[in-house]
Amino acid sequence: MTPEYGSIPDSIPELVRWAAEHYGPREAVVDGRTRISYAELGERVERAAAACLAAGIRAGDRVGIWAPNTLDWIVSALGAVTAGAVLVPLNTRFKGAEAADVLARSRARLLFVTGTFLGTSYVASLRRAGVELPDLERVVVFGDTAPDDAGYTTWKSFLSEGNEVPAAQVWSRAGSIPSSAPSDIIYTSGTTGRPKGAVITHEQTLRCYAAWSELAGLRAGDRYLIVNPFFHTFGYKAGVIACLQRGAVMIPQPVFNVDTVLANIAAERVSVLPGPPTLHQSLLDHPSRGSHDLSTLRLVVTGAAVVPLQLVERLRSELGVGTVLTAYGLSEASGIVTMCRRGDPAEVIARTSGRPIPGTELRLSSSGEVLVRGFNVMRGYFEDEEATAAAIDEDGWLHTGDVGVLDPAGNLRITDRIKDMFIVGGFNAYPAEIEQLLGLHPDIADVAVIGIPDPRLGEVGKAFAVRRPGARVTADDLIAWSRREMANYKVPREVEFVSELPRNASGKVVKGTLRAR
Repeated sequence: MTPEYGSIPDSIPELVRWAAEHYGPREAVVDGRTRISYAELGERVERAAAACLAAGIRAGDRVGIWAPNTLDWIVSALGAVTAGAVLVPLNTRFKGAEAADVLARSRARLLFVTGTFLGTSYVASLRRAGVELPDLERVVVFGDTAPDDAGYTTWKSFLSEGNEVPAAQVWSRAGSIPSSAPSDIIYTSGTTGRPKGAVITHEQTLRCYAAWSELAGLRAGDRYLIVNPFFHTFGYKAGVIACLQRGAVMIPQPVFNVDTVLANIAAERVSVLPGPPTLHQSLLDHPSRGSHDLSTLRLVVTGAAVVPLQLVERLRSELGVGTVLTAYGLSEASGIVTMCRRGDPAEVIARTSGRPIPGTELRLSSSGEVLVRGFNVMRGYFEDEEATAAAIDEDGWLHTGDVGVLDPAGNLRITDRIKDMFIVGGFNAYPAEIEQLLGLHPDIADVAVIGIPDPRLGEVGKAFAVRRPGARVTADDLIAWSRREMANYKVPREVEFVSELPRNASGKVVKGTLRAR
């Protein structure tokens, strides 16, 4: 049984309980050698919620989590939310001071943190940050050891503290949470400045990802490799929440590594693999792809300003993926605004991000900025009225900062970020549009464009490009090719070849890093 589209539990705790009852013996999570059912997941979440209650967590308290994609992340996050807390996921690429800044501004009382990840001790990093965290009372470390300092404890020890809290008390707290209550504060990626916390409610989360699951065609028994980081809206909500709604199997992967992705798809018979275009491009181009059985893949959902048509066609023809969809969203709109539909032509899927999800509106301002209104728009930035007023106007329209165009069928194509646009001799140049054109060059695997000063034209484009394996294209070659393929003002005047583009953990190119070069 699957929740009827449009008829869903009122809160995330109710969803957890519903999934445990309806999908009980079905496999829920595969994390390395650990495999648990939906019934077992429900029990573990209940224990984690009991421990949060024992720790004094009240409804509305903020609880941070700073860890990679694992079963512990899923259980602790859902446990905190079941106890009525507001989840604050932290970017695993943050340094200690950046994590401390978000913890301080959100006034988190409890933090779940990984021990060591990618050779870094997150606990040591946080302690070295030198930032006062007067509200942070407890730090729970996923690992066998924790500092002797007051307030630090291991995950196992923390869970044991909830042993005396009866289940009835847990579900009494969970049942008191209204659907309109905040479920999480998602801090924006910070590619254009200091991260701000978008406040999203239980109702928004559940309704958005019921729509996402329906449009994508996610179904019970699907085996879903979750490579998108959980700290990002898409990883947590199109991953964990959507799987809970549909009874799919969650297979969290802590780090994006194409060899591991290939091995996981083959070993776990993965059928669903959302992720940024770079993930799927890496998969297709991997030299040992042919030695892995990828025949179970049936659903890919991706999204970015640039999704090459060739990528969509290769996923369908070379891997036999039956459904390839693109979507567009941002944290301030619960992570989803538009989505292609199954059956859309490959050209629509590659060149647009589809149409608005049901219950939402989209329009373009006179400058081309994408405006969104509907149930998915955040309640505001956490304790930042000025930034909220700047983002959401009096009529309820969220000003996304993205520039786009609509085709006659209402499909949205994002052409750029307003702040990334540059002006060449009086012409507006949109990097994403230029990147899409450059991506058609047969020797270019990845590309990003920024504006740089020019004494004659004011600004011109500079491309940072990644060659395909074995390619020998030069800067002059690419510039000459560009002159044949695009208007003169769009042609990059400089090309720098790099081994890879700087990306944040959400897959977005960090243009500030390129500009700093």
